[in-house]
Amino acid sequence: MKQDFPKTLNNKQLELSFAYSPYPGVMLALYLPRRLDIRTPQRGSHMRSGEVGKMNSVIAAVAIVAALSASPCRAFHEGGVASCGGCHVLHATIDGQSVSTGYEHLLIALTASDVCLTCHANEHGAVFGDNPLAPPPQKGAGNFVFLLEDNLNDAPDGALDPIGGHAAGHSIVAPSKGVGADLEWVASPGGTYPSNSLGCTSCHDPHGNRNFRMLHGAGAELADGFIYSYPAPDAMGLELDAFSAESPSLHSAYLSGMSRWCANCHEDYYLDDHEGASFEHWTDHPMGADAHHYNAYNGTADPGGGSQATAYLPEVPFESSGMTIHSTEGPHPSNRLHCLSCHRAHASSGPRSGRWDFKVSTLGEDGVVSGSYPLPNPYGDPMQRPLCEKCHEIDDPPNPEGSWGYHR
Repeated sequence: MKQDFPKTLNNKQLELSFAYSPYPGVMLALYLPRRLDIRTPQRGSHMRSGEVGKMNSVIAAVAIVAALSASPCRAFHEGGVASCGGCHVLHATIDGQSVSTGYEHLLIALTASDVCLTCHANEHGAVFGDNPLAPPPQKGAGNFVFLLEDNLNDAPDGALDPIGGHAAGHSIVAPSKGVGADLEWVASPGGTYPSNSLGCTSCHDPHGNRNFRMLHGAGAELADGFIYSYPAPDAMGLELDAFSAESPSLHSAYLSGMSRWCANCHEDYYLDDHEGASFEHWTDHPMGADAHHYNAYNGTADPGGGSQATAYLPEVPFESSGMTIHSTEGPHPSNRLHCLSCHRAHASSGPRSGRWDFKVSTLGEDGVVSGSYPLPNPYGDPMQRPLCEKCHEIDDPPNPEGSWGYHR
């Protein structure tokens, strides 16, 4: 794979070349002369000392790159260790002059998110598919491709009052994918994180750590100066290259601390008294009696036919210290709901990153008015009501505004 950034140095044309390393998804970035001819001089031939030095420098650089690539400890993000050459042009000089892409931090693309998505858009997590109407399989975090939607509003008046893709979730700044800062929020709702700084590395440490999904933890300071106050959550996830969607027996497992971690940017929604926040639903509290309702509920058509042993629903996950990615058991009263019980961390085809469409009164209405992707219905019944019912008894007949009222 080769991508050209024409440069001239000492009247020599240079190009940025990407070479694959032995590790999946890893490319090494090097500036090299466009016509580099490294040959062993024949006996009796003449080569100026400067040419010998340049040739030896190139050979040394290639040898160093090969050595780094072959070392298991340099596997990209393996054990929380990143490979420099996968994201940055390797620091280099030719004839004493520095060479770079012109991007900040010697990145191989315009923004950090653009760099992340060169590997993770369509594979290694597939977090930003190509088509919002045919997204990759739904997993814990959702998919950024829904940021490209032109309308997410499936309420009865949705065609006249469209909700754009910026409301699908976290509006990362990634020009290569045609997405930028959120059009509605200057800073994170309930917090102060600037929308025009939001990207993959706002949440994930690109240089690696031992936290779940390499999330930043308490004390981490970002390049824009933002400092994390709360620790990373305790959780387990599916392999990044898992090709199937989540299921009741194969899913992300949230153990503790997710809402507290979200509070790094959305703190007003986390505070117990919710002062200053337009939020009406508690989070990070024991489920109490709602746990019994969760376990008994088996869909609108069978609201009391469920069993705790098989009650787990990945579309409405909860926190439990004993959770595994294969757990099927429903909650106990001491288990907790958290932000991701109702929202996706990346984005969703439902407004406000909903795990279901908060604007519909039955799941069969999802996608009908807007033409957007209908989120998978875990019960298969088009008359299934919003998944708030997994924990709560809701209006009968259902509120025509769906579950939107919880987010006024």
